[in-house]
Amino acid sequence: MQCVVYIVECADTTLYVGSTNNVERRMFEHNGSKQGAHYTKIRRPVVLVYSEICLTLAEARRREAEIKRLSRKKKLSLIKCSNLADGAV
Repeated sequence: MQCVVYIVECADTTLYVGSTNNVERRMFEHNGSKQGAHYTKIRRPVVLVYSEICLTLAEARRREAEIKRLSRKKKLSLIKCSNLADGAV
């Protein structure tokens, strides 16, 4: 099962890192459902700023933990590099 590690930017500009097997559903949960993470519920709306595909849930969880350990500056750099690679500026 393919999974995704993602970063969302909250309305207060903080970053939240998570993983899921359905990004669209998870974004709906973060922005409009009672099932979203408490952290994002009180910082809505959130915007997806980064995503990375992993082959397994275990791999996604490992990568999520790696990203969570990064400083904010390094997370922002990861987001920026990803956007440049995608052709966005």
